[in-house]
Amino acid sequence: MALNLEGKKKIVAEVATVANEALSAIAAEYRGLTVVEMTELRKQARESGVYLRVVKNTLARRALEGTEYECMREGLVGPLMLAFSMEDPGSAARVIKAFSKEHEKLVVRLVAVGGELLDPSDIQRLADLPTRDQAISMLMAVMKAPVEKLARTLNEVPGKLVRTIAAIRDQKESAA
Repeated sequence: MALNLEGKKKIVAEVATVANEALSAIAAEYRGLTVVEMTELRKQARESGVYLRVVKNTLARRALEGTEYECMREGLVGPLMLAFSMEDPGSAARVIKAFSKEHEKLVVRLVAVGGELLDPSDIQRLADLPTRDQAISMLMAVMKAPVEKLARTLNEVPGKLVRTIAAIRDQKESAA
């Protein structure tokens, strides 16, 4: 079904709004996937906070214009779907990477983060990025380590004194 001008404008505005808020973007070729497989991919994307949309390339180019993903415009060729990470930079990469392992027909063509176009093979690096909660826990562990070390060091002084006194007591008892 052909879109009228108003429908096209809505799609461009929606994708542009999402692109302005997104943390990373991936364009993948979906040629050969069945409707059931696409539905499963969309379901996984929704659960992971990823905006997934199949858009005509001309509309996608217009939508990406003026966003930090404008670098992807030249590579929008062929049947592509756009995936935008909305919660953390690696979420779209994790969804697409996991799905492409099971379905070889899903091929990553473009990867962009922060206005920089990356090589499609860099999707693994992007997928390996920690989630927000993981990053916070790693930061807290790093911040907590010096305090724990100081507490152990301060606790060691009286502990050593007690062990020394106990050793002297044991030595005097064995001598007597």
